Amino acid sequence: MTITVKITISLKDGMLDPEARAIQHALSDLGYTTASLSTARVFNVGIDTDSSEEAKRLAAEMCDRLLANPVIHSYEIEAVE
Repeated sequence: MTITVKITISLKDGMLDPEARAIQHALSDLGYTTASLSTARVFNVGIDTDSSEEAKRLAAEMCDRLLANPVIHSYEIEAVE
């Protein structure tokens, strides 16, 4: 069985987010005022396992080993049924 997990990786609080700053500036130029804006990357990964808990554990391993830099990123994992 394949379990899909949604992995959202974002910058930790206090980290500079130049992409978000550029987008916020562009939105302002278009007349949209925003109080804050941040960016995140989303990965939808299908994992061959029978357990959503095992899928989340494997996804966390993927984040720790490749997808996220633990110094600057935090991540959330959600099993999508």
